Amino acid sequence: MKTYTPKEHEIDRRWWLLDAEGRTLGRMATEIARILRGKHKPSFTPHLDTGDYVIVVNASKVSLTGRKSEQKTYFTHSGYMGGERHTPFKTMIERHPDRVIDLAVKGMLPKNTLGRKMREKLKIYAGAEHPHQGQVPQRVEF
Repeated sequence: MKTYTPKEHEIDRRWWLLDAEGRTLGRMATEIARILRGKHKPSFTPHLDTGDYVIVVNASKVSLTGRKSEQKTYFTHSGYMGGERHTPFKTMIERHPDRVIDLAVKGMLPKNTLGRKMREKLKIYAGAEHPHQGQVPQRVEF
């Protein structure tokens, strides 16, 4: 009995459309990461990129539970002494709503070149419009 490993030309990639309006950030990010990795397919292989493309619209309307919208901050460091920056969630969702979802999904993907390749298949838009109509994306329901 041999283990089946899909070849690059055998991987069937589909496009999925997800509306973020009214969805919880973490629960939505886990579903996005699952689709990007390809865990929803029977041909899932941990060391290969078997995942699909995901389009997220209405990223500016994502929600958090409890008081997280007031308490959550995003940390960055410039590399210099005292170069810490803590950006509150409210500021981040106003200025860069796509980054909020991108950072949540980034933490759920592998931290290597395979994870970076998977993140390239994630397309996030703040509004309801997206330029990927030609790919005929299917709506994600969960």
